[in-house]
Amino acid sequence: MVWLSRCCFRKYGNFVDHLRVYVKGGAGGMGLPRLGGQGGDGGNVWVVASKDFSLRKIKDRHLDKRFVAGVGNNSTVRALKGQKGADVEIPAPPGITVTDDNGKVLGALNVLGDKVRVARGGRGGSFHSDFLPSKGQTRHVRLDLKLIADMGLVGFPNAGKSTLLSAISHAKPEIASYPFTTIKPEIGKVMYDDHRQVSVADLPGLIEGAHMNKGLGHKFLKHVERTKQLLFVVDVCGFQLASHSPFRSAFQAVQLLTKELELYKEEVLSKPAILVVNKMDLPEAGEKLDELMHQLDNKEDFCHLLPEDMVPRHFLTFRHTVPISASCGQGIATLQQLVRQSLEEQEAEATETQRQDKLRTLRRATTSPLPAPAATRPANPKWGLSYDA
Repeated sequence: MVWLSRCCFRKYGNFVDHLRVYVKGGAGGMGLPRLGGQGGDGGNVWVVASKDFSLRKIKDRHLDKRFVAGVGNNSTVRALKGQKGADVEIPAPPGITVTDDNGKVLGALNVLGDKVRVARGGRGGSFHSDFLPSKGQTRHVRLDLKLIADMGLVGFPNAGKSTLLSAISHAKPEIASYPFTTIKPEIGKVMYDDHRQVSVADLPGLIEGAHMNKGLGHKFLKHVERTKQLLFVVDVCGFQLASHSPFRSAFQAVQLLTKELELYKEEVLSKPAILVVNKMDLPEAGEKLDELMHQLDNKEDFCHLLPEDMVPRHFLTFRHTVPISASCGQGIATLQQLVRQSLEEQEAEATETQRQDKLRTLRRATTSPLPAPAATRPANPKWGLSYDA
């Protein structure tokens, strides 16, 4: 039994998923040469995963986007060891990847409490530095949010992802009959009667060429990386983005979506996936579904329907294929149960993999031969003693 959560959907008004900030570690304090006193170290700047925080809040609260840590205290006669400068923490939501301006990854915030040091404080003056302090680290860093969700809805515009999200949760995304209704990620949660919650992210619609950053391109695709599983959503009757664009059948849509993800980052396709065939309330939907299932069972025979450069290297195998009508509610209960089942299977597989890894490590430790004894020299006939080489 599933009931809909009325309060667990958060709408991201004026959504911000990346931010560049200036960070500066505090300078160290002066040492005291005549007494050998050591100055305090400068404070550090950290990014910390915090509850109920967003990049929008950081941007609104810190208009200059500057974070400077405290300076270390000088060494004095009364305090030969100067006090360390105060650290500064930048609260951020889980799902943040921190990089410098050169693209080097400094760290990631995956769960609440994770922290990454982004600017190191300078050393206090001491005997080793002629009692002169050093300056703190100064640079710009980028905070890039990749949404963390159990399921990510993947589909071309007007496939019905927003309608599906509102049907399986109590989310209220904007829904219309034109493409690109969703221009920012929306998250809803399905709550089951045993209080298990599953988060589902409705991500902006892809277009062909998204891997080259066309349309919303990488702004969308990066969020796919942090979802546990994928929900492919296709219109059973196919779609046409615009009058000058080619018509794509449901089979073509599935394979083109697969190829876009493959070209962006192939490891994304290692995630478990469920295929949702939407709009089953339309005329001829049953015949179209039968055609799609036949094509999916014989993918290689229908590759000619795709542009030559858009045939996936490896066809995706879906754990489940679920026909639904999001607008009418048909198949929604079945989909909710299969989503939970698929997630629980994934968790069980991960637990079993960890158990097998630990077992293999234990077996290697218990079956490895004992280290050979060190070579010894013959006993000294004069003293009757032996010693290691």
